[in-house]
Amino acid sequence: MGGTRAVALLALGSFAVGTDAYAMAGLLPAIGADLDVSVSLAGQSVTAFTLCYALAAPLFSAVLARWGTRTVLVTALLVFAVANAGTAVTGSYAGLLGSRALAGAGAGLFTPAAATAAVALVPPERRGRALGMVLGGMSAGTVLGVPLGLLVAAGSGWRAALWLITGLGLVALLGVATALPAVRGAAAPALRARLGALARPGVAVVVAVTFTQTVASLGLYTYLEPVLRQAAGVTGAVPYLWVWGIGGVCGSLLAGALVDRTGRPALLAVTLLGTLGGSLALLPWAGAAPGLVLLPLLLWGAVGWAFVVPQQHRLLAQEDPGSAAGAAAVGLNSSATYLGGAVGSALGGLALAQGLDARWLPLPAAGVALAGVLLHLAAAPRVARRDSGPGPHPTNDVTHGGGAADATAAKSPERNTP
Repeated sequence: MGGTRAVALLALGSFAVGTDAYAMAGLLPAIGADLDVSVSLAGQSVTAFTLCYALAAPLFSAVLARWGTRTVLVTALLVFAVANAGTAVTGSYAGLLGSRALAGAGAGLFTPAAATAAVALVPPERRGRALGMVLGGMSAGTVLGVPLGLLVAAGSGWRAALWLITGLGLVALLGVATALPAVRGAAAPALRARLGALARPGVAVVVAVTFTQTVASLGLYTYLEPVLRQAAGVTGAVPYLWVWGIGGVCGSLLAGALVDRTGRPALLAVTLLGTLGGSLALLPWAGAAPGLVLLPLLLWGAVGWAFVVPQQHRLLAQEDPGSAAGAAAVGLNSSATYLGGAVGSALGGLALAQGLDARWLPLPAAGVALAGVLLHLAAAPRVARRDSGPGPHPTNDVTHGGGAADATAAKSPERNTP
């Protein structure tokens, strides 16, 4: 089987993961009504997914080291599909949390292994394109998969959307199990190595800023449907989620070129973070005029997806991208991404449970983004010297789960964008 066709199978798996990760935001009201829990409690299912996503790769890195990459991919997709089927049939809140946690673990195992396989299946000069296909699958999950899933849910109920995601996972599983060549790549860096990277001040600051960004962005995204309903009178979230996803694809495409053109990834990162805070702060007043909500949503999606590009560049400018330290630093940043999403989802749900009107939820999220800007500025003198040095120009963190594939991609002369 050709390398490109094999990578396409991995992209299909990423499409299923991306759809699953982001579609839940539009399904929370229906899930809450069906299981007789509040939207804030239903939102903790997203916390369970993202938390297990963040922890799966580092906690199971020893297993990844012993198994072949294809075996890991098959196992991860099997866990992912079974977990989504479990969500589709659950009749209890406990079952919802458990199945979403298991789905997050499967997704967290799949994405770094998929990136490892992608770079192993193609010649070095095509690794950027291969990794771009994997990221493109994740992006397509937000732009195409999420609206499709929500349309299915509108016609047949939220459980039908989960069956759709289960089906996508099973198709990818069948393809990987029967048609993907045997590949073996380096495992994701272990949890101990990732935590050890925090001892390096430059790495710790970058990762901490990433954490604040994802608390604000991914955390608020969980409750986008009630926010839009209260702030702008939106009754159907599908077109607006589509706008957010289109912004994300545009941000992914443009960020790498901006890093190369400006040569100042730290400045780009803080600019994107400040723009995120500003776009979120506009949301409570988005109902003031028809269509006004589209602008902050588009900006939010664009800067949210673009932000990881200069952050990864900064990390690999400080560490040798081919070394274990470089892989651990990028892996730590990737884990911080989804850990931040889990914390943001939990805090957003707590705020709603305490009576905060969903209309005003974007304001504390914007405040967290501003805190990230202030942290960046306060630490800038300490890390600027390292940031300004010559280094590789990696772009998107394809795996969102970290791993040696991130470092391998950095060596490729190809652009790592969809």
